[in-house]
Amino acid sequence: MRATSSTVTAGAHLSSSYTPEMANPDAIAAIDVGTNSVHMVIARVAANGRFEVMTREKDMVRLGSGSGEMKELASDAIDRGVAAITRCVTLAESFGAPVRAVATSAVREARNASVFLDRVRAETGVEIDVISGNEEARLIYLGVIQALPVFDSDVVLIDVGGGSTEVLFGRGGGTRYARSIKLGSLRVSNRFFPDGVVRAKSLAKCRKYVGSVVAPLAHETRKLNSDVAVVTSGTAEALALMILTRGAGQIPTKLNAATFSRAALSDLISELAGAGYPEERRNLPGMDPSRADIILGGAVVLEQICLTLALEQLTVSELALREGVLLDTLGRLGLSGSTDLADLRRSSVFHLMELCDDDPDHSIHVARLSLSLFDQLGESLGLRPESRELLEVAALLSNVGMFVAHSAHHKHSYYVIRNTEHLMGFTDSEIELIALIARYHRKSAPTERHPEFAALHSEDQERVRGLAALLRTAIGLDRNHDERVAEVRVEMNETASAKRKSREAVTLILSPTDDRPLDLEIYAAQERSTELSGLLGRAVEVAVSDGS
Repeated sequence: MRATSSTVTAGAHLSSSYTPEMANPDAIAAIDVGTNSVHMVIARVAANGRFEVMTREKDMVRLGSGSGEMKELASDAIDRGVAAITRCVTLAESFGAPVRAVATSAVREARNASVFLDRVRAETGVEIDVISGNEEARLIYLGVIQALPVFDSDVVLIDVGGGSTEVLFGRGGGTRYARSIKLGSLRVSNRFFPDGVVRAKSLAKCRKYVGSVVAPLAHETRKLNSDVAVVTSGTAEALALMILTRGAGQIPTKLNAATFSRAALSDLISELAGAGYPEERRNLPGMDPSRADIILGGAVVLEQICLTLALEQLTVSELALREGVLLDTLGRLGLSGSTDLADLRRSSVFHLMELCDDDPDHSIHVARLSLSLFDQLGESLGLRPESRELLEVAALLSNVGMFVAHSAHHKHSYYVIRNTEHLMGFTDSEIELIALIARYHRKSAPTERHPEFAALHSEDQERVRGLAALLRTAIGLDRNHDERVAEVRVEMNETASAKRKSREAVTLILSPTDDRPLDLEIYAAQERSTELSGLLGRAVEVAVSDGS
């Protein structure tokens, strides 16, 4: 793909569509906006396509501390979050490092997340990617395989965050199973140990509740093997530190690759619960004082998952989401081939299409015709080269709504794409754009009467309009679903009618596959090209090649 810019300024947002030509930074900063903390790591881009960490920054902001099961970000939490990200961006600028930021559970669940995201954008210039739980798990796994020699092992990964816990089974960098569970140290502690206080029977109630929520893991992963169980996150490190301090009699200097048993974890839980108040817990050996009020909730989540999956020993990885974001970003920039990001994205798209589309050959052919139109008309529509992949994916997935019902299947396609757990390697904003392009492949054109479209920034609205117009036209070119149109060529010419003077037009010249008639394809493409004509400011005509 061609680039639209040759430079990236310090502190600039690294969008998911960046290409090798757009930037070749010496350093990259990754920010993880979590439920409990904001973390940043700045790394030097190494010659071998890896990274070398230069500095880290961490700020415990309790973004998910609002009431109502984390459905609302409190105004003071938003203030703390924006301030923390501002400090991170300032530090990144001092290293000349462009920033990529991702947000997890607290932001993706909050009804007022846009308030926080808009403030960050306005005050720091950073566009935060809100990632799904499964994408979060995948990125954490990328970080883990940089920290531990487990690439060729069957790994079960557990990351206990503040608002959610990600569980993943993987091997060779590929994901075999991933699930995000709405249980985390802050969420569970708020529910069962408010203000960090352990009341009579609250531990038993907490264990029973968490155990019931994670119970489906046993059935869902029963056919998956695991050679090693890896734990990541601040909660896991804090627990490991306390357990290892008790075993060695001194605080360990390094936690990466350290191991501890499930039995030791259960013993620690009893000790934590025995110290009924945070003030007492802060005096326990190895305790991170900032986690004294929420660590018990996270410990129970980890314990119950270990019981459910029959895990006896856990290995700590100090690298997790932030480092996974770094590696993923290197892949997006073309500076590392180790992530196989393009293959991951493509394979997940085809998997979803094959699950839900009863005529995938039609969708594949429409995607090919759509890309041909994009290559010839994209510049005239003001579409950037990186939009090409969004069009291809939307074309491939435009009919997945048929899985729900034929009637209004374009709306069902939007829902399936927006809510599926099968799409991997895409950011939340990319998935929203893909879902909207697919939604507008038929029936009404994009309009601000539709809240999802109205919520887009104006630039993205124009992208959706242009890409949907190309897709609608391409679908008309395969109206019979039998690939009668082999190729489409675009010509800019003059047209004339009896009612008006000649004016510029776009003619779609169709090359037939064989001698079957193209009457229906010509008619359908002409009918479906209304939006394309309006955006181009030209009449669109359709004709069959004369073979010359």
